[in-house]
Amino acid sequence: MKKLLITIALSLFVSTSAFAAKMTVEEVNKQMTELKGKQVTVTGKVIKVNNGIMKRNFVHVQDGTGGKDTNNLIITSKQTASVGDNITATGTVVLGTDFGMGYMYPLLVEQSVIKVNK
Repeated sequence: MKKLLITIALSLFVSTSAFAAKMTVEEVNKQMTELKGKQVTVTGKVIKVNNGIMKRNFVHVQDGTGGKDTNNLIITSKQTASVGDNITATGTVVLGTDFGMGYMYPLLVEQSVIKVNK
């Protein structure tokens, strides 16, 4: 069963990432308006993880690009990673997400498939 789930996850990652633009964290931040609703693939290092919030995991990624306001990207996923992992994530760019209680995100890459790079 575990092998089947891994195979399905990898198949989804390959099929999803085939149509996603490969971008840097800075590019996604700077082009977010044009990317709204589109699939992107980003590779970077996990710097923070918040698991199990509203049935998703929030994974913060940096790749060495960008400045103070453009060097971090928040990925949401049912999958997770650990701080320090180098990951490749493919998901949909979503703008202006307001979860209430002061949790407003101008940019998220939602419903991402995460692959931990070895």
